[in-house]
Amino acid sequence: MPEFINQYRSVLKSILLIVFSFFVSCQNDDPVVYDKGTNEYVNNWMYEQMKKYYLWNESIPQNTNLALNPKTYFNQLLYKEDRFSYAVHPSLHETSPKSIRNNYGFDISFIEFEKQTYALILYVLNDSPAERSGLKRGQFIKSVNGVLVTNQNFENLYADLASSDKTVLEVQEYSSSSGFSAVKPIEINRGFTFLQPVKYNVIIQNGQKTGYMEIPHFDIGMAGTFLQIFREFQSQSVNKIVVDLRYNGGGDVSSAAALSIILAPAIQSNDLFIVFKGNKNGGLVRKTFAEALEMNELQVGFDQLRAVHPPIQEVYVLCGTRTASASEIILNNLKPYMNVISIGEKTTGKDAAGFEIKDDRLSDQSGWILYPVIYKLFNANEEGNYALGIHPSVELNELQEMEIYPMGNPKEVLLSNALNGTAYSRKNQKSLITISLRSVNNDADPFVKLKM
Repeated sequence: MPEFINQYRSVLKSILLIVFSFFVSCQNDDPVVYDKGTNEYVNNWMYEQMKKYYLWNESIPQNTNLALNPKTYFNQLLYKEDRFSYAVHPSLHETSPKSIRNNYGFDISFIEFEKQTYALILYVLNDSPAERSGLKRGQFIKSVNGVLVTNQNFENLYADLASSDKTVLEVQEYSSSSGFSAVKPIEINRGFTFLQPVKYNVIIQNGQKTGYMEIPHFDIGMAGTFLQIFREFQSQSVNKIVVDLRYNGGGDVSSAAALSIILAPAIQSNDLFIVFKGNKNGGLVRKTFAEALEMNELQVGFDQLRAVHPPIQEVYVLCGTRTASASEIILNNLKPYMNVISIGEKTTGKDAAGFEIKDDRLSDQSGWILYPVIYKLFNANEEGNYALGIHPSVELNELQEMEIYPMGNPKEVLLSNALNGTAYSRKNQKSLITISLRSVNNDADPFVKLKM
C-alpha cells in the first residue's frame, strides 16, 4: 500500500508539473498590455487593424518597432506601391495631408511662358479663403511671399504653401486683347471652406441643348441635388450631358452611384454597378445600383432617380490629373452600360476604397484615425486595375492659350470640344509648356469613402 501511495504521489507530482508548465505557457502567450498614451499603445493597435483590414496585409512586416512615432510607424506598414493610405490625429495638425486646396481653397499648375515661370490658378473653391481674397481661375501668380516663381523652386514653393497658415501672392491677369495686367499683392489666411455647390447651366448651341454640370466633390447625400438639377434639365428638354470632373478628387460612392443611375440608359435596380475586392478577411463584395445607392443614401430612391434620366445614350466627362476616386468610378463603371466620352488628361488612378478606422479606446475619442486602402474597385465587366490612371477618349490639355476661360464658359477648351468636337483636335492643339509637380500631393482625398 505505501508503495502504491508513493507511485501515486510521483504521478501527481508529474501532473502538477505539467499543469504548472502549461499555466506558465498560457501566461506567456497572453497579449502584452501597454500603458495608455505611449507609442507602443498606439502602434500595437495600428498593427492589429492593418493586419485585419489592409488590402496588402500579407506584406506587413512581422517584426516592427512599436516605440516609433505613430506616423512613422504607420508609414512603415504600407505596401511599397500604396500611394493613398494615411493616418491622422485630429488634434495634431501636422499629421493631416497637406495641400493648397485644403489650406486655402485653390488648385494651381506651373507653366512657362516666354522664359518666365508662373503658377497658374486653375480652380478656386466657392466661399473659400482664396475666393474671399479675390483669387479666380486664370490668374497668374508671379511670386509667393516675395520669392519669384522659377522652374527650379516651384516644388518647394508649392510645399511651403501647402503647409503654411498665411501667404502673400503677387498676382496678374491676362487677356488676349490687352496682355498682362499690373501686378497686385493678395494676402490669404488659411481658413475653413464650406461644402461646395454643384454648378450647372443649359447651353444652347447649334440647335442643341446641353446640360453642363461641374461637380467639385462627391459629398454624402448628393442624390437630392442631382435629382433637382436633372428635373430642371428635363424641363428644358436637354438632350446632351457634359459632366465636369476635372477637379473632383472623389468622395462618397453612393453619390457617384446616384449620378450613374440617372445617366445610364436602360438599367435595372438589380444590375451590377461595382465590385470591391479585398483581402481574405474583406473578400469579394458586389453591389447593384440600388445597393450602392443605399450604402449612404436613405432619402432618395432608385426609381426617383430613374424618372429624370435624360434622353441620352452617351455622356461627356471632362477629366484631368486631379480626377480621382469616386470620379473615376463614373468613368469606369458606366462603361458597361453606355458610351462614356472622356475629354482631357489621364486621371489620378485611385482605384481603391476604404473606410475610416477610429481608435475609440479613449473616452474622449481623441485617438488616431486610419484611412487604409481596403478594397480595389472593378465594374460590372470586372474591369479595373487603373492605378496608373484612366486615359481619356480625347486627350486634350486645357491650357491651350494664356487666356483661361471660366469653367462652364462655352469658349473654355475642354467644354468647347465636348460641345462641338472641332475647336481643338489632336493635330492643332499646342498647349502651354506645363511643368509637372513630382513630389507633392495636389489632392488629399485618399480614395472612395465607404460606410460599411
